[in-house]
Amino acid sequence: MPRWKKFQGAATAIVTPFKKDESVDEQALRSLVEFQIKGGIDALVPLGTTGENPTITRDEHRSILDIVIDQARGRVKIFAGAGSNSTKEAIEKSRIAKTAGADAALVVGPYYNKPTQEGYFRHFAAVAEAVDIPIIVYNVPGRTGGNIEAATMLRMAEEIPNVVMDKEACGSMPQIMEIARSKPKEFSLLSGDDAYALPLIAVGGDGCISVAANEAPKQFSQLIHACLKGNWKKALELHNTLLPLMNINFIESNPIPVKTALAMMGMIEESFRLPMCPASEKNREKIKSILADLKLIA
Repeated sequence: MPRWKKFQGAATAIVTPFKKDESVDEQALRSLVEFQIKGGIDALVPLGTTGENPTITRDEHRSILDIVIDQARGRVKIFAGAGSNSTKEAIEKSRIAKTAGADAALVVGPYYNKPTQEGYFRHFAAVAEAVDIPIIVYNVPGRTGGNIEAATMLRMAEEIPNVVMDKEACGSMPQIMEIARSKPKEFSLLSGDDAYALPLIAVGGDGCISVAANEAPKQFSQLIHACLKGNWKKALELHNTLLPLMNINFIESNPIPVKTALAMMGMIEESFRLPMCPASEKNREKIKSILADLKLIA
């Protein structure tokens, strides 16, 4: 495996823009990549939950990854979504990430199956053994139905050499603090919840994989780097400014609000694949109001 340099910074869980016919909008995707890089983002994460991964075909999966890598041209890290509730499929997607040239594979805890803690460990160990690529473990119990406990995460960090990072969205500060306190020095702990980014870094974390960075990459990058530099006054100001956007992005299931916002900003068409569907009119007005307050739309 190539030598892994510990990652610290702001990463964007980038949306997958579709045309009205639900085909992938390559030009809009390339424009989004440029928008993120110009905003100072350190890494892009295509093909995650925010990228509507569950409805992406295998051919589209590789195509989207190729587009993002080609447009980024090595200017930022690429962490490719590669998760599945099937270990064999997670291995295959991780192989795609490696052959495409991604810097790491983001592998979510298996959903629906509800593994034991030993099952989680064996799942990630199998992926790591099969594919010579850095692995990011994504713990998001609200989506998967199961929590990868701190002890299991720390065991993976210690015992599986190419498990290098935790995208942590457990929603529990005690669990986050235990991981931050006990993790190996070179193991990165990133928030998977935008609103937890500041406190996670304050207790020893390393950054965030963000939804809100889709709409406000410059401000979100500034927030994360202020935290990493220990400039807590500036960080808190940015956190409080962006908090309404962080919250509104989850007023309905992600990525409905963020794609609605990006469409209002003129960056993508407002197109989803079922079972995702357009936001309610009531929530659209709330999204529009917050974008206006942040001067993201006129």
